[in-house]
Amino acid sequence: MSQAPSGKKQERLMQVLLAPVVSEKSTFIADKRNQYVFRVASSATKPEIKAAVELMFKTQVKSVSVANVRGKEKRFGRFMGRRNNWKKAYVALQPGQEINFAEGETK
Repeated sequence: MSQAPSGKKQERLMQVLLAPVVSEKSTFIADKRNQYVFRVASSATKPEIKAAVELMFKTQVKSVSVANVRGKEKRFGRFMGRRNNWKKAYVALQPGQEINFAEGETK
């Protein structure tokens, strides 16, 4: 983490990460490979995703892989509809780093 981003850039970075993807596969990857899966903005780039994770979670990112997920076709009665396409990012952290999503929860 070299320097803090400027105001407009920091605003953009706060809009890049939409949500963590919590599934059986993402939990397995987090345990085995120290990778975390996020749903990201469709216009997000790898450097933006890396900077956003480093800014929001105060961690050091090793690498970022991106996958475009196609929306499924769904049927509504006799009409066919389609869910939106979305982008998924696999973020690998440096050894010894981790992200705790349950940090903000209270018992």
